[in-house]
Amino acid sequence: MVLKVSCRGTVPPFYAMEVLKAANARAAAGADVLHLEIGEPSTGAPRAVIEAAGRLLSTAPLGYTEALGIPELRAAIARHYRATYGIALDPARVVVTAGSSGGFVLAFLAAFDAGDRIALAAPGYPAYHNILTGLGLEPVILPSEAEHRYQLTPELLGRVKGPIDGLLIASPANPTGTMVTGPELQRLIDYCHARGIRFISDEIYHGLTYERRAETVLASTDDAIVINSFSKYFCMTGWRLGWMVVPSALMRSVECLAQNVFISPTALSQRAALAAFDCRDELEANIARYAANRAILLGELPKAGIDRFAPADGAFYLYADVANLTNDSTEFCRRMLAETGVAATPGVDFDKDRGRRFVRFCFAGTTATATEAARRLNAWLG
Repeated sequence: MVLKVSCRGTVPPFYAMEVLKAANARAAAGADVLHLEIGEPSTGAPRAVIEAAGRLLSTAPLGYTEALGIPELRAAIARHYRATYGIALDPARVVVTAGSSGGFVLAFLAAFDAGDRIALAAPGYPAYHNILTGLGLEPVILPSEAEHRYQLTPELLGRVKGPIDGLLIASPANPTGTMVTGPELQRLIDYCHARGIRFISDEIYHGLTYERRAETVLASTDDAIVINSFSKYFCMTGWRLGWMVVPSALMRSVECLAQNVFISPTALSQRAALAAFDCRDELEANIARYAANRAILLGELPKAGIDRFAPADGAFYLYADVANLTNDSTEFCRRMLAETGVAATPGVDFDKDRGRRFVRFCFAGTTATATEAARRLNAWLG
């Protein structure tokens, strides 16, 4: 007898994690690796967060919390919006989640029914459409070009045949680092409002910008769902802690789903994260390092023939068009790792149709790593 296996698990792998696995195998065999494949800061959590966690482990019971998160952290996140964006946010609309991934699951479950269609840009973060598919929703992938800064526009949305129930944007985006701001952001908001399309804004790379600040969609509407995280700016990837800002009409649905799916976010992470908002000097020093790494790669990679990049407004990625070097980015990245020790992510992770000619480099590591990676790639290709 053959037992049924759900088709939900037939989503593609996350190739960045596949590259990491290969890089770790290389390192275990005694060879060196320069990690430019995984999108996480190399520094770990701020010192005050780690110290707080140590105290909590010996003094606090760390049992279940409320499904929406501890009130103190929800209030701290609301104060963060006032300090950062000048927005008066009601803490009652803040939901603490098990990382941004938990936030996306709750958002998709609360806002949509099976079969609903959600528009996404390609290139884009692969987990978006894989989570949607796993939940029985239909991702509508819209290829965006350099002229659109690899973001969606009302004109691109207008070409979709059939209904659109939701729109998900990321600004700054993974893998491109591009942002939607000003009139272009407002046009998307207005387009969705006029057509009853649920707007979801991925803002997990806010704070990681280099020439202009990112804009939160909450400055223009209270109807959008915003997803954010302690992973990127706050350097707390392994703590698995994020948050949502949810329209009031969805709050009870999100709460009931959170109670049943996740019970509550991790108590230790929540209570330790309260200290993160007082670590601005340490966190801003990280941004300065990312900016230096970005400048090194933008200056040195063209010498190796890698000279066409998406506008890297924010995040910590360079999305490079390498069509002059390969038409198979997966094999290109395999050879790069094997022959230089530089690990990078093939573009097929982010755009299955056009990603064969793109590679993503993450510059969230040390400046020494960025410098040495550029040197090796120049020697390899130049």
